[in-house]
Amino acid sequence: MSENHDIAIIGGGIMGCAAALRLASGGMAPIVLDRGDLGQGASGVNAGTLSLQIKRVRLMPYALKGHEEWARMGDAVGFRRTGGYTLAFTEREAELLTERQTLKAEAGAPIEFVTNNQVLSAEPNLTRRVLAASYCHEDGYANSSLTGQYYRGRLREASVPYRERCAVTSITRDTQGFVLHTGGPPIKARRILLAAGAWLKPVAAMLGVDLPVNARINTVSVTERMPPLFATVIGHATGLLTMKQKGNGTILIGGGWQGRGTPQEGRGEVIADSLIPNLSLAQFALPKLGQARVLRSWTGFEANVPDFYPLAGELPGVPDAFVLGCVRGGYTIGPYIGRLMGDFILGHSPEMPLFNPGRDFEKDAT
Repeated sequence: MSENHDIAIIGGGIMGCAAALRLASGGMAPIVLDRGDLGQGASGVNAGTLSLQIKRVRLMPYALKGHEEWARMGDAVGFRRTGGYTLAFTEREAELLTERQTLKAEAGAPIEFVTNNQVLSAEPNLTRRVLAASYCHEDGYANSSLTGQYYRGRLREASVPYRERCAVTSITRDTQGFVLHTGGPPIKARRILLAAGAWLKPVAAMLGVDLPVNARINTVSVTERMPPLFATVIGHATGLLTMKQKGNGTILIGGGWQGRGTPQEGRGEVIADSLIPNLSLAQFALPKLGQARVLRSWTGFEANVPDFYPLAGELPGVPDAFVLGCVRGGYTIGPYIGRLMGDFILGHSPEMPLFNPGRDFEKDAT
C-alpha cells in the first residue's frame, strides 16, 4: 500500500529538514527521506565552523540570517559564539585578507582589522609571526554531530514523518504527481524537493535533468584533549584553515583540504598529501599543537556547482519539482535558506531572493 503526501523531500540534511519544518508550519504534509541517517551527510561531518569571515560577499546577508538561526537553536546544537580571528603570515596573504574582509564588512559582516598585539593579547598561544589579522565577534561554531539528533526531535514535534536508510532508486509520475520507489511500498507525493547534497546529480537524473553538480571531499581532523590553548575560532587568509577548541579540550581542524573518492563509492578517503599540509598550517598558527596527537581524520562530501552559489528554486523542465543545495558554506546558511525554500514552495514571497537552478553558471560565476 502506498503513502500519499503533499511533498516528498529527498535528503535529510539541514536544508531538507529546515524546508520540511517550514512547509509543515505552512499547512503542507511533507515526508523526509534519506539514504542514510538524518544529518549524517555534509551536515553532520563538517568542522562546525560558523564564521562570517569565510563567506562569499554575495551570500553575506544569508550567512547573517543563518547565524541568527543557529543562535536560536542554542545548546541543542552545541552553538557557541566565541568570536574569531583570521590570520595572514605573508605580505601576499595580508593583501588578500585586506581585500576580502573589506568587501565582506561592506556587505554587512561585523569584521574589523586588528593588530598583531591585539591578537596575541587575546590569544597568547598563537604564533608571533602574524602579519595582519581581522576579527569578527559573531564568529563561532556548532557541534555538527548533533545535527541529526536535533532535526529528528524537531520533525517529531511537528509530526513530520521521516524515513532513514531509505534510498530512492527511481522516480516515476502518475496523474497525481510523483511516485518514489525505495524498495518498500511506493511513496506518492504531489510535489518533490531534491535536497540530497552530493547525491543531487544522480537523483535529478531520475527526472531527466542533468545538474552540473560536483562534490568536494573535505578533510577534518580532531586531536586528543588538550589544556585550554585558545578560545576563539582561528582561520587563515586563504581559507585553508579553520580551527577551534571545544569545551572538552579537543581541537577540530579543517580548511577544505581535499581527500579522495566519490559520493557513489561511499565515504571518502583521507590522503596524506592533503592532511599533512593542513596540520602543518594549523601547527604554524598554534605552535603548541605540536604536542597534541591527532586521534582521527575523516572526510565529508560538499556539493557545488560551477559558480559555487546555491541551487534553490524550481527544477528546470519538471513541474512541481524543486531543488535545494550545492553551496560552499551550506552549514551556516542551511537553516535559513531551507526556510526560504519552504516559503517559495508554499507560494509566499521569500524574504530574500533564491538562486535559479536554471541559470547560466558561467555568466554568474562572479
